[in-house]
Amino acid sequence: MAMASFVSLRSSLSLLFLLSLPLVLLFSSHYIPSDLYPVRTSSHSSVNVSIPVSDPHPSPPPPPPSPSPFIPSKKCNIYEGRWVRDETNRTPHYAPKSCPYVDEAFACMANGRPDDDFLKWRWEPSGCLLPRFNATDFLVRLRGKKLMLVGDSMNRNQFESLLCVLREALPDKSRMYETRGYRITKGRGYFIFKFKDYDCTVEFIRSHFLVKEGTRTNRLGNSNPTLSIDRIDKSAKRWKKADILVFNTGHWWTHGKTARGKNYYQEGGVLYPTFDAVEAYRGAIRTWGKWIDRNINPSKTTVFYRGYSTAHFRGGDWDSGGSCNGEQSPALSGPIINNYPIKMRIVEEVINQMRFPVVLLNITKLTNYRKDGHPSIYGKIRKNGQKKVSKRKQDCSHWCLPGVPDTWNELIYATLVLQGHNREVA
Repeated sequence: MAMASFVSLRSSLSLLFLLSLPLVLLFSSHYIPSDLYPVRTSSHSSVNVSIPVSDPHPSPPPPPPSPSPFIPSKKCNIYEGRWVRDETNRTPHYAPKSCPYVDEAFACMANGRPDDDFLKWRWEPSGCLLPRFNATDFLVRLRGKKLMLVGDSMNRNQFESLLCVLREALPDKSRMYETRGYRITKGRGYFIFKFKDYDCTVEFIRSHFLVKEGTRTNRLGNSNPTLSIDRIDKSAKRWKKADILVFNTGHWWTHGKTARGKNYYQEGGVLYPTFDAVEAYRGAIRTWGKWIDRNINPSKTTVFYRGYSTAHFRGGDWDSGGSCNGEQSPALSGPIINNYPIKMRIVEEVINQMRFPVVLLNITKLTNYRKDGHPSIYGKIRKNGQKKVSKRKQDCSHWCLPGVPDTWNELIYATLVLQGHNREVA
């Protein structure tokens, strides 16, 4: 009898528990912390996620992360890629006509160039992202340093671009000045610009060939120019003082006397009656490379060699009626895209044989495309009342500013970032 009562009671309690279970679950759903409550995200899995309590004053969403400066890949080559038209985000680092350091020859829009399409293209490397250019960060990395560009007028083209992009980072533009008060002109070959707030200088030294130019007196008593391909340029003593060096030479090797090579090149004090210009160039680059190896400390100085910048003359050359007027967009096809001059192969050969780790700023291929970026007929200011500009002599080798050389300086900045060049807190 007692056993039957116990079984009956147990059955009643089980039934009561089953009937009350829905109420227990309903009650508990209001008190289980939401961060422990399972939320089903698919028919195959469930995850525990936090469901935050609504905030009457929510914080703004965090900014999107900056793109990684470089995709970590051994295949990344910032000089291989394409030009991408970008009308939304691509604006010059400095407005046309705004920078006082652009000389007349490169101030295309101030000289009347009517289109600005050439400013709407950005360089996009294949397989990696360039860091966003930051002029203030560039100056921070230059704090207390001397950056020096050495070369021909193409390096002066880049030098003026660099002054202009860095100037934009200065709230007080008067804190940047040429230390001796010189104005940039073609006639002067040495400039020193001081950035007072960063205690750094950006300098330019003209050296057409990087090796020593000289003169000789011929039998008639006349003075003739010479080029000693085995002796470094006389300005080299100044190169030793720089923390970052950017070299170039190339365009003067195609000029008349240099290309002909008659009674012009000398080596070991011997003047050659004739000498091949390509071999002379090879000898000069080797002389430069040996000097760098012997005189520059790689633990203290970064050395760039900027590659050959492509010219785009149609129907002639710089001195024979060649033109590029009217070009408004980059070349997208044709043999020039893959053109790689023998001068660049020589530079690569010499750099590969050097002990010093020179950075080859190989802008040759990216300039192949940019037939639209030259001053052409807009290298001079129109005189009062002048309606037409002479088309007889056009500049299809230098570059408008703002323009393509700004990208070269973006690549220098990208390299300094990649190398972890001293980044101090401003």
